[in-house]
Parts: sequence; structure tokens; C-alpha cells
Amino acid sequence: MKITAHFQFWPKRVPFELLFPQVPLFEFIETSARRYPGHTAIIYYGRKITYLQLNDLVEKTAAMLADLGVKKGDRVALYMQNTPHFVAGMFGIMRANAVVVPINPMLTEREMLQLLTDSGATAAITTADIYKRIYNVRKDSNLGSIIVGRYADYLPDEPELPVPEFLKNEPEIEKDDDVLAWLDALEATDSHPPPVETVYTDMCLLPYTSGSTGIPKGCIHTHATVISNSVGSAVWHNMLSNHVILTTLPLFHVTGLTHSMVAPFYAGATVVMLTRWDREAAITAIEKYRCTHWTNITTMVIDILNHPDIRNRDLSSMTLIGGGGAPLPEAVGKKLQEVTGITYMEGYGMTETMSQTHFNPPDRPKLQCIGISDFGVDARIISLDKGEQLGPGEQGELVINGPEVMEGYWNRPEENQKVFMEIDGKQFLRTGDICTYDEEGYFYIVDRSKRMINAAGYKVWPTEVESVLYKHPAISEVCVVGVPDPVRVENVKAFIVLRDDCRGKTEEKEIIDWAKQNMAAYRYPRIIEFVDSLPKSGTGKIQWRRLQQKEKERVAGKQNG
Repeated sequence: MKITAHFQFWPKRVPFELLFPQVPLFEFIETSARRYPGHTAIIYYGRKITYLQLNDLVEKTAAMLADLGVKKGDRVALYMQNTPHFVAGMFGIMRANAVVVPINPMLTEREMLQLLTDSGATAAITTADIYKRIYNVRKDSNLGSIIVGRYADYLPDEPELPVPEFLKNEPEIEKDDDVLAWLDALEATDSHPPPVETVYTDMCLLPYTSGSTGIPKGCIHTHATVISNSVGSAVWHNMLSNHVILTTLPLFHVTGLTHSMVAPFYAGATVVMLTRWDREAAITAIEKYRCTHWTNITTMVIDILNHPDIRNRDLSSMTLIGGGGAPLPEAVGKKLQEVTGITYMEGYGMTETMSQTHFNPPDRPKLQCIGISDFGVDARIISLDKGEQLGPGEQGELVINGPEVMEGYWNRPEENQKVFMEIDGKQFLRTGDICTYDEEGYFYIVDRSKRMINAAGYKVWPTEVESVLYKHPAISEVCVVGVPDPVRVENVKAFIVLRDDCRGKTEEKEIIDWAKQNMAAYRYPRIIEFVDSLPKSGTGKIQWRRLQQKEKERVAGKQNG
């Protein structure tokens, strides 16, 4: 049975379901260019690009790709960090009737080749600092042309924000018949974009899962699935053309792509884009451009709040701050409220659902809570053993039916059979996340099912331990994993990054003793390791699996030694 208790807390003046535009995604740029031709679409370290200019870039990109032989249904890789090339590239690929394959720019050549081969990409757009990686593996893939941009193409002569050093020192492009410089390729294109052959039900995006549960899988998203979440984001966040969106999440990932790019362009808003996360650049951008909306991940919020002078910086223009990826620790959320007056608006989503399926209501958010089901979403909790639907307060797997759910995994029929299930005649996506919901219909993440720690028979969910540890005044960042133990099955271990002013002054025993006082005996970490930093993915998420694997290998090495 569909859960409906949350409707009583639904944002006022917003319908329970939306009627979505039945158009190709690139029409968002065309429409905003007609409505707001001289309005700024992108601010890139001070360089301003209007909607009319952006639409011209998109059409030239589409024409260039068509000249290179890209046709309807072809996959084109987009391999870069946040730059105007990404925006023009993504919408240009779609305008050429093709499919975008966004690739994490941090991937190694081997990892990237895996995605290029699996997707069958026939062309790629990248940047000068990383193009050699894709060039080196192209002979083992279906790649033809590689279009290479330079950050200098769009950086202003006098930047208004701190610019990362690597943007200033990018290498020259070694051109050949199949390697084309971005600006040269656009200037050489005399033709118009090809006729539109695309309809909204066609595939337009093939993002890959992080591979955290095995080999990365391509998620088939259509113009319709991307539009449902992008329009839903704009409506839920009350995003209008005079708003200014701080774009710090990587655009190759569905969260950044949806909330920090497509939704703002649908609304005709202005996007202030940073190529790489830098808290001083982010704070300065908020102050200078009066940013109003910021979708992020927990680590970014923690970084900004740890700025030594944050209470004297002007963040008064901000009206909405939220995100997902990991629960925001309660202590961090309270400090954000103290500094900005804003309650963090947490959400939940997956690559398989093109970002959000859950949002906290703007007028009634709850901390450490992923919120309520999004527009048109039917979310339920089922038991892990029998697959039966569970009620409020019971922990089980979150399953989702909604307009943003992917059509399936690319060329993975067996995986599709495992990830989808039928309930009440409807198809639901199995998320693999352990969740619960309260009497008011608000959902909470307990953890990934595979991350649960078995401590002497007790179930310990790492995020619960992390949430408590974040309240300790010396802790800046923390990641909790299970360590194999011959007696207890697993011990709880915490990798901790101390605040700068606490390094060398705080001991492991102090943290353990404090934890004993603040959580159940079976739950507190028995082992503490101070580290300078935690491993993070290209989207900024803490990679707990790497730490987990490291511990397993360490223990195995001791046993074999």
C-alpha cells in the first residue's frame, strides 16, 4: 500500500504530482534563450555567458558533432571537470540526437576504457589536462574523434574568484586528424545543427554507477526521466529566473547535473560554476554574486563551517542549502542553522533514479532525515528476507516506483531482473539501502545493507556512530568501518580527521572514552586511527569501502604473517 502520511506536510501551493514537458531536454536551453536572451546563464570565475550565447554554443556543438559523423543514438563521452564546455557539450550532444556518457575525470585509463567499451562511445569531448588518458586508450575502443577544450577558452583575463593553479598551467593540445581543439572545431563548423529526430522517450544519458557494488553499470535515462527530476527540483526549490545557483558538485554526477545545471537552466536562473571545490572560492562567490541556492554534499558543508572566519562572512543571500550522499550529522546541521539561519534540506537519490526520489519539505525539514517521497514517487520499505511491506519504524530495504527511475541497466538483462520487482502490479526499483520511515511519512537512511557491522551479534550501523562522533569538538571528519575480529566477529573502528587546532593535542583514548559516554557499549569504536584526510570519490563522497578493504587486508596480512 502506498504511503501517504507525508502529504499533510507537503509544501503549500505545490501539487502532489507534476505534468512534465514532453520535449527533448535541449529545449530547456532554447526556451530560456528566447525568454531571457541577455540574462546570464553561466558565471565562470567572472566570465559571463548569456542564454543567447549558450544556445549558440549548443547549436554549434551539435553541428560540429554531426559534421564528424555523430548520428541519432550514438553515444558520445563527456570526460571533464566543471567547465562551460561540459554544458555546451552535454546539450550539444543531445541536440545532435545522440546520447551523453558522462565519465568521472578522476578515472584511470583502465577504468575509463571499461566505460568507453561498455557504452560503445564513438566520440569524446574532454579537456587538455586529461585528454592524453582518453587518447592513450582510444585504439582499444570505438572512439573516433576527440574534441579537446582548454580552460583558457572561457576563463576571464581578470578572474573574480580564486582560480585553481592547474587551470592556469594546462598543457598544449597535440592535434592530429582525430584530435581537434574545441574552439577551432566550433569555428570550422559552417553548417546548422541537424534536424531534430529526438523525442522525449529516447535515451539521452548513460551515467555509470560508481562501481561500489561491483563493475560499473550504465543507467539508461531518457529525456523524460531527466526532465522529471530537473523540473521537480526547480519546483520544489522554488527556483526562479532571478535566482543564482552555486554549482560546486561535479556535473558528471547526476546530483550536480540535475540540481546545479539542468534545473537552473529550466528556470532561466544563473549558474555560478566552480571547476573544483575550494571553500574560499565558494564563500567569495556567495558574497559577490549573491548566490541563493546551493546543493552540495556533507563534506562541503563541514569544510565551509570549519572556515576560521565563517561567522564574519556574508552568507545572507542564501535561501536554500541542501544535498545528499550521506546524512548530515546533527551537530553540523545545528551549526549551519546558527551561522546562516537555514535548516539543511537533505534529500536522497541514486544514479538509477537520476538523483532525488526524496526531499525534505522546505518549510518543515528534519535533520538527519532524507525527507518525503518526491513528485509521483511511490516509496516503500520491504523486509530483507521475505520482501513483505513493512510499517513505520521497521527497518528494511527501500524500493521505489516513480517517473525518474531508469529504464534499466545498459546491456545487463540479468542485472535488470535482480534490481526490479513487482508490487501491486507496479514495477519497483530495489535500492539496496536499509531505511525506515516514521508515522509522518518521513524516511531515514539506516545504511547500505552491506555496510552493517556485526559486533558480537549486535548490528551496528556506521552512520549512527559517525553522527555521534561528529558532535565531538575535536573532530572534523570521520568514517567508521568494521574490522575483522576472531572473538567479536567485527570491531568498530573510526578513521578520524582532527580539526587543525586539535592535532597533536588529542589522543585516541580521549575519543574512545568520550564515545563510551555517548553511545551504547556495543556501538562505540574500540579502535581509533587519526589520519590527515579521508579517501573521497570524484563527487566528494567518503569512500568507506576503500578503508574497509584496507582493514581486511591488514588483518589478513597479520594472520598470514
